[in-house]
Order: sequence, then C-alpha cells, then structure tokens
Amino acid sequence: MVAISFISFLILFVLIGLFSGLKSKKNSEDYLLASRTEKPWMIALCAVATNNSGYMFIGIIGYTYLSGLAVIWIFLPLVIGDFCASLFAFKNIRVASAKINAISFPETLARWSGKEFKMVRLLSSLILIIFLAVYAAAQLRAGGKAMHVLFNWDYDIGAIIGAGIVLIYCFAGGIRASIWTNTAQSFVMIFSMAMLFIVALNYHGGFENFITSLQKIEGDYLSLFPKNSIENPYLALALFVFGWFFGGFGIIGQPHIMTSFMAMSKPEDIKKIRLYYYSWYTVFFILTILTGMISRVLIPNFAGYDPELSLPILSQMVLPQFLIGFILAGIFSATMSTADSQILCCSAAITNDLIKNRKKSYLIAKISTIFITFVTLAIALIDNQSVFSLVMYGWLALACSFTPVIIIYSIEKNPTQNLIISSMLIGFVSMMFWRWMNLGDVLYEAGIGIPCAMIYYVIWRVVFKRKSRKKSL
Repeated sequence: MVAISFISFLILFVLIGLFSGLKSKKNSEDYLLASRTEKPWMIALCAVATNNSGYMFIGIIGYTYLSGLAVIWIFLPLVIGDFCASLFAFKNIRVASAKINAISFPETLARWSGKEFKMVRLLSSLILIIFLAVYAAAQLRAGGKAMHVLFNWDYDIGAIIGAGIVLIYCFAGGIRASIWTNTAQSFVMIFSMAMLFIVALNYHGGFENFITSLQKIEGDYLSLFPKNSIENPYLALALFVFGWFFGGFGIIGQPHIMTSFMAMSKPEDIKKIRLYYYSWYTVFFILTILTGMISRVLIPNFAGYDPELSLPILSQMVLPQFLIGFILAGIFSATMSTADSQILCCSAAITNDLIKNRKKSYLIAKISTIFITFVTLAIALIDNQSVFSLVMYGWLALACSFTPVIIIYSIEKNPTQNLIISSMLIGFVSMMFWRWMNLGDVLYEAGIGIPCAMIYYVIWRVVFKRKSRKKSL
C-alpha cells in the first residue's frame, strides 16, 4: 500500500507536468519563462514549494529534533528577512527582465541597467551553475534518505528516481511544468505535514501530554536561547537573529526562486503574491517545527541516530501504510519542487549565457536540461554530506553573491561593471572565509557575506561622489 499511494502521487505530478507541455509554444522564451503569463497564486505557491524543499522536510525537522524551541530564531528572522527582501526584488526583477527581454537570471543581472556587462554575465553564470547544481543535488539526496527509511533502499536509488521524474516533466514543459507541478506539490507538502503532526499528536495522547513530554527532555530543549560558542546568551541570540535575518534576505539571491517571479503575468500582482506566499510559508514553517518537536518526543535520541530521518521514521510509527505513501510523496514533492526549478535555471544560464546561442534555440535549451540533470545526479551520488549542510552551502554562495547585486541595482541608477563584480566577489569571498574559519556557530555566514558587500557599496558610493565633486570643481 505504501508503494501504491506513493507511485500514484508521482504519476499525478508527471501527468500535470506533461499536460503543461500542451501549452508550450516550442520556443526558448516559453520553455524558460512560460512567456511571462503565469497567475499570481501559482507563482506564490510555486515559490513556497521551491523555497521550502528537502531543507524543510529533512533539514529543519532534524535541526528541531536536536535543538528544540530555539529553532524559532531561525523561523522568525528568515520570514521577516524574506519579506524585507521582497520589497527590493520581487517586482523589480520582473519589470527589469521584461524591459530588456531577458530570459535568464544572469542576463538580467548583466543588462539590468541597459548596458551589456559581459563579465557580469559570465561570472554570474558560473556561480549559478556550480552552486545550484550542488543545491539541487541536496534535494535529490533528501528524497533518497526518505526512500531509504521507508523501503530500505539505498540512498542512490531515491536520488535516481527523483532525477528521472524531474527530467521527464521539465523536458516536456519547461518552467511552466515546474510551476504547475510545484503548485500541486505545495498542496501535498503542507497537507502531509499537517496530517502527520495531527495524527502524531493524537497518537501521543493530545496537546497536554505533548507539552509535558517536551518539558521532560534533558538539556535546554525548551530554552529560547540558541546554543553556540558565545557565553553571553543575549549576545548569542542577537548574533543568531542577525545572521538568519540575512539568511531570509538572501532569497533574492536565489536564481531558481527569482526566475519564478520573472514568469508572473503582471508586475501589479505582487501584493496578491506576497499575501499568498507569506501566509503559506508561515503556516508550513510552524507545522514543520511542531512536527520536529513531536518526533523528538516519540523517537529516542540514541547514539548514531540521524535526526534528518525523523520525519519518515515518525510516519512509520503513527500512520497506516496508505498515508505513509502520502508522506513520502510530500517529501519527494519538496525535493522535486526545488530541484526542477534549479535544473531549469541552470539550463537557462547554459543556453542563454555561456553558449553563444544568439537565436536562443529551443532544442539547445532542452539538451541543456538533460545535461544539467545528469550533472546534478552525479553530485548527489558522490557527495555524502548531510542535506542541511549541502543546502546551506549552496544557498549561502548564491545569497552572498547575488543579493548585494540586486540591492545595488534597486538603489543605483548607473552602477559600473566593476562595482557589480566586486560586490559579488566580496560577498562570496567573505562568506567563504567565515565558513573556512568555522565561525558559523558564532554568526550565520549570510550575516557576514551580504553586509560586507553592502558596506563595500556604501564606501564606494561615498568615494565615487567625492571624486565626482572634485571633477565638477
């Protein structure tokens, strides 16, 4: 029964993706941006599904299992930072990309100001492809972990199945298939998480028993202060919040999410999109935290236990077989909804920015999709890091490289190519240095990379203005 329900949902997603192909206009703009015609509610739910991927189902569940209530200081800063960033980018990137008729994220960054910054295009393409491929590999690995628990299959089998399904519908319908399937997957994700928490809560004897059990967990499981290497708890909390705020702010540096907003039908729909997006996002995150906590209550924390397997193990404990398949479909939905967007975003960068494809060939775009899917799968099969670690690595590199650029474009009318490239590199290098120094437990790396790049921009602006004044005198 587990296999039957799981396979049924997978077939549904593939059929939705294939059906979207019937609307295809068989050109690269439609394949990579759906001709900028998608509805606001679909864009919002697609973005939620893309953002809240295996990272949420596997990574945040595992983090909550270990760290307890302090996870709230990931949740609140992430959502607030995400919202603040949306004021800079969601509408601006749609307007800018349409104005210059850009069909990829690197092209938008390179031509935003009306000029052609060739080095910006090349550098942003390389960063995008390398780190989105790593990020997408983490999603495939998350799906593999779930299937290992439920079917006792090797991790690699789940990754291969996920990659195959994504390739089928992405090849057929491009980003329209991604948006349509991600919308459906968003419903499966939130309802599967809600169902699992409610059933597990009832299994444990209700809400009062749940709270009592949480209070009995050894250590500071219900402490509001995050654990890090700083002794002062208030300073530790302040740095934690600061870092994760910029983690949320870094959403505008995620090409696979921003490409969804480039595909929306009208820039004026942005208020509707924000309402749908943040309502869905908040509810889903809260359900994830609660599910992580109840998994800690019901699953013993023994030596060698992998907390990233908590959700599939919990589903086996409390659900009938048919619903276990539904949960597995929810996890797979989360992984595929991010991986498909990332693979298509990489395809767009290869097709439109790395290859001299002036005619913007539809065939080359589809071939690129096949190529990048196999590259991503290879990374997933080779790399043995945790899902949380892989996602954080990819997310940080993209956020710290691209977020400062979009902020600068939103403020500065005529930025120079040197300013864009240097801010991109400063954000990336400062983040990597902080990570190399292993200081992430002091301050989340996004709280270093993005601010360093913005401080550089402020200094540049002051110096540039002084030089301009001297020349005018």
